[in-house]
Amino acid sequence: MSGMSRHSNHSISVVERAKVAVDSATTLQELRLAQAILLPSVLGATIDQTAELLGVGHATVSRLQAAFRTSGGAQASATKSNWGGRRHCWMTPEEEKEFLSPWTQAAVNGTLVVVSPIRAALAQRLGQTVKASVVYRMLARHGWRKVAPDTRHPQIDPAVQEAWKKNSPMSWKPF
Repeated sequence: MSGMSRHSNHSISVVERAKVAVDSATTLQELRLAQAILLPSVLGATIDQTAELLGVGHATVSRLQAAFRTSGGAQASATKSNWGGRRHCWMTPEEEKEFLSPWTQAAVNGTLVVVSPIRAALAQRLGQTVKASVVYRMLARHGWRKVAPDTRHPQIDPAVQEAWKKNSPMSWKPF
């Protein structure tokens, strides 16, 4: 990233805690947390320079600094990041399971389940249109899979087929 990068300003108490944390660090994550504070504060490094020295991305430096400031050092590495997961879900997994229960019962009974009625019911429940991919992802989350019919009938007898081919009347007549 070219251009000017901002410097981090940390209080003296945070810098002192970071110095102590560097000496007592037992994992790489603990060391990185403290270095994310010390490099800009003691050496005057910019966020970009700190990111390059630590081998992380620009945004990660700010996250490391915030984690260190809020948790106070060694405990910050033990706190789990809140990344991942479904951030924009319309229903909780329990609500989805309850929503799919009529179709689950029908599938258990051997009824063919089609996506279009599920999609229509979901759109009605949510009050907005829903793409088919949303339904397919929801079904996959709950362990559903597409079951396609076989290309051959299970009770087929190849000998009977061959006999029919040999003995069947011609279905066309030449002119």
